[in-house]
Amino acid sequence: MNISRSSQEPEETLITPCSDATLRGLVLIGIMSDTHDNLQRTKEAVARLNRENVGLVLHAGDVISPFVIGVLKDLQSEMVGVFGNNDGDRELLSKKCAEHGHLSFRGTFTRFSAGDLSVGLIHGSDLELLDTLLTSGPFDLLVYGHTHQAGISRHGTMLAVNPGEVCGYLSGKSTVAIMDTESRHARIIPLP
Repeated sequence: MNISRSSQEPEETLITPCSDATLRGLVLIGIMSDTHDNLQRTKEAVARLNRENVGLVLHAGDVISPFVIGVLKDLQSEMVGVFGNNDGDRELLSKKCAEHGHLSFRGTFTRFSAGDLSVGLIHGSDLELLDTLLTSGPFDLLVYGHTHQAGISRHGTMLAVNPGEVCGYLSGKSTVAIMDTESRHARIIPLP
């Protein structure tokens, strides 16, 4: 897949396929957040998402340090992420991602289409904005993190997914999520 930014909407990211067959083949989306420099847990998350054969990974922020990109580069699919409130050197994070053509961070919020699925991605530290997005339901899928608490909810026709925390620091649980684009259902996956 190729990622291109819309010139009319600078915060919007459009994911466009190499071919129509690529998007038709996008069945599973991997979702992660709050890796917080925990390299071992991030390796486990990457390995699990690769085993699940996801076609796209969404990262809802708080990677923290650019050295984590050295682990995320092992993802076998494209990754689109947003910055969280604790991400330090955003410029260097973006530069490290650019070294690997399949990784990118797109500001603090992005929206895009993957096939016929409209997706919103935000860290969630701006609670008023998050609440507005949850109640207005402008997407098929809204992904957020920040709370370190995994959860899946429906808001009208919109599915909202907080994958919890990869790092396991606050909840004591290391988790990711996977969304099936055909059934429009998601599940939380505990990591070992």
